Amino acid sequence: MSDHPIPATRRVRRDAAPAAPRRLEADIVVLGAGISGISAALEAARLGRRVALVDAGMQLGGQSTGSLLGTFCGFYSNGPEPYRVVYGIVDEMFAHLRKADAFHIRRGRNTFIPLYREQALVRWIEQAVMGAKIDVLLGAALLEVRREGSRIAGLLLATRFGPVELRGAGFVDASGDAALTWAAGFECQEPVTPIMGTLMFILEGFDEAAALKLDRWAMQKRLAEKGDAYGLVRRDGFVFAFPGKGQATVNMTHVETPLDPLGYSRAQAEGRAQADRVVAFLRGEYPEVFADARVRQYGLLGIRQTRWIAARRSLTIDEVRAGVKPADAILRCSWPVELHDRAEDVHWEEFGDDHMHYLPFASMVPREADNLVAAGRCIDGDAAALSSVRVMGPCIAMGAAAAHALDLAGAGSVQQIDIGALQARLADNLTRCDRDP
Repeated sequence: MSDHPIPATRRVRRDAAPAAPRRLEADIVVLGAGISGISAALEAARLGRRVALVDAGMQLGGQSTGSLLGTFCGFYSNGPEPYRVVYGIVDEMFAHLRKADAFHIRRGRNTFIPLYREQALVRWIEQAVMGAKIDVLLGAALLEVRREGSRIAGLLLATRFGPVELRGAGFVDASGDAALTWAAGFECQEPVTPIMGTLMFILEGFDEAAALKLDRWAMQKRLAEKGDAYGLVRRDGFVFAFPGKGQATVNMTHVETPLDPLGYSRAQAEGRAQADRVVAFLRGEYPEVFADARVRQYGLLGIRQTRWIAARRSLTIDEVRAGVKPADAILRCSWPVELHDRAEDVHWEEFGDDHMHYLPFASMVPREADNLVAAGRCIDGDAAALSSVRVMGPCIAMGAAAAHALDLAGAGSVQQIDIGALQARLADNLTRCDRDP
């Protein structure tokens, strides 16, 4: 018979009246804990600002950790000797992943595309955010935005532990869907036809050495020829085997991503069903590699473009193709146009060795707002232009720009900050540095 004491309990009952919201305050409030929001929050904290980071999910990192992306896109230039074009939090992030043996650089699309392991990334994010003493609210859904004219004053959030009222001086919309901008009543825009999302998944139990030798283009051809027999929706995509880990990330599904809760739930289930059919294709067409392959983990549905802000300036595909550098540029990038506007495949436009395109700060600022900056996939641009800057590298640079812009604005307006001062703070993301390979 054990003499271990039984923990004490007490009886409680909720008061008849609804609980008053818990009140929190911050200098900078970041809505969305994906990679752009993480960058904004860490940069703001390093500027000495008190920061609150809010996300409806239960894990930091957004799609970078929850959707099993597995690849860092848009971090390097093009050409035979690519150099890094994004800095800020990237230095520490890459160093952590290398130390954890969770980082591998490979060549692809005329650049470097590092592979990473999601669990190592989420631990670095958690450690960095907690070390910066950022107030974190996970599982917090946005209910209402409190406005005072052209300024946002605060947010009302719903959590499983009760409502929270969060007041701030400056705000970053890193929600991906322009949720903060939309709820505040500022003008937004949506695609007339949907941009497809992808449900990624991780395979194990396959022949890793054989998988690394697969001809990507031959697989694309077989997808086109045999896709109907397996009920596949998408006829292109990739299998990324992480060398030495016995795992591969698969990117071969396409799912519409609606902006309503029932539709999203259906889309998540549809993505997993498509993933299962992709596994059947791999087993059936490449038995020497995938006969015993099984799904280790399904990712959360990855979303590309759903709703974005209406800003002072919209980035256009013509500017991207021409490599126009606007006077208020805040980042550089050479990632291709990667437009997922059809179910069956992806439209790619590759750029040459010396190509670089830029994002103007004006594309991050809602026209009617004084203390709100967007970062990530919900900045303003046409659908094709956005497809070339919504990957993780530029998103990290946008997060840094948002934090520094709000810091420079202070109690004033982000519409009127000193752009030269902002660019000086972001020089590493605009000028070649070559600090690491």
